[in-house]
Amino acid sequence: MSSSPVPVPVLRTVQVLGGASGGAHVRSLATGLAARGVRVTVCGPVETEGEYDFTGAGARFTPDAVSALRAACFEADVVHAHGVRAGMRAALALRGRRVPLVVSWHGGGPGSGRLSLLLERHVARAAAIVLGASSAQVDLARLRGARDARLAAVAVPAAAGPSGSSRASDATDHGKVRAELGAVERPLLIAVGSLVPRRGYSVLLDAAREWRNLDPMPLLVIAGEGPMRAELARRIHAERLPVRLLGQRRDAARLLAAADVAVLPSRWEARSPLAQEALRMGVPLVATAVGGVPELVGAAGVLVPYGDAGVLAAAVAGLLADPARRGELAVAGRAQALTWPSEDDTVAQVLSVYDELTSRRR
Repeated sequence: MSSSPVPVPVLRTVQVLGGASGGAHVRSLATGLAARGVRVTVCGPVETEGEYDFTGAGARFTPDAVSALRAACFEADVVHAHGVRAGMRAALALRGRRVPLVVSWHGGGPGSGRLSLLLERHVARAAAIVLGASSAQVDLARLRGARDARLAAVAVPAAAGPSGSSRASDATDHGKVRAELGAVERPLLIAVGSLVPRRGYSVLLDAAREWRNLDPMPLLVIAGEGPMRAELARRIHAERLPVRLLGQRRDAARLLAAADVAVLPSRWEARSPLAQEALRMGVPLVATAVGGVPELVGAAGVLVPYGDAGVLAAAVAGLLADPARRGELAVAGRAQALTWPSEDDTVAQVLSVYDELTSRRR
């Protein structure tokens, strides 16, 4: 007498977002997990669904209200929070339940205030596994008390370009971008990221003062929005700096591709999306040697100490004066990018963590 096959239970995960940060990574994860038969619910601010279309990736989206988050976690086999604040919300929602919590440590770093330190400690100890995007973050999570902290690189989806584009059409688009920004006959520098203190934009403006002496004078554009905008705008106007604040841009990758040099002046970075996109596109990068940046970039970029505006300015000026060196970095950047995990690699690693945790429960 034949027996009926035992149905394999569907793995149910909840991905918790604390804000827009990490949205691209969660979109990538949701797509890959759903394609592998995992039931994915994304819980986050309403605006993130409009920006990342998690539903279109095969996930179910629910707003991050406390009641909705608790209800979603009640049905989950694994809850995966992205960022420390999201980890705190998830830990509270899971209180009294034996559902494992995974936390991807996207932020963190030295210089955090006392409240951030307490938050990091609570989340690190509440998580079954902490996934750090860099070795520095793994070390930090262990320092905060994580029982199990592992390296899990976050793959940034490659920027989509026009299908069938050629070098000629790319050059035409780059020319249009530079004309729109006012950098037709002058070098174009770009920085991308939220206007918050850890990004190091105050130091970057100090460096921009020195670039006024270059001929032709480069234009620095900063794509991003945040609480420092008014302060930065006042300095740019008062000091007559060759800098434009572009605000939040959906075409940041297009702007980056047209730039001569990308600049990352941050006090702390884990696995910088700007660094990844710049190297992948072959745009020369000058970055601070902080957090996970040296591990990510290797010898494919120019690394400088954080907070030294003179060294930063000189590094950028040196590249602008040396086309051959920029060409070498473009080749090295693309080669370095080939060594990074792909989106499929990232999904496979995360899924293996989920399987490990659910196997423990069984």
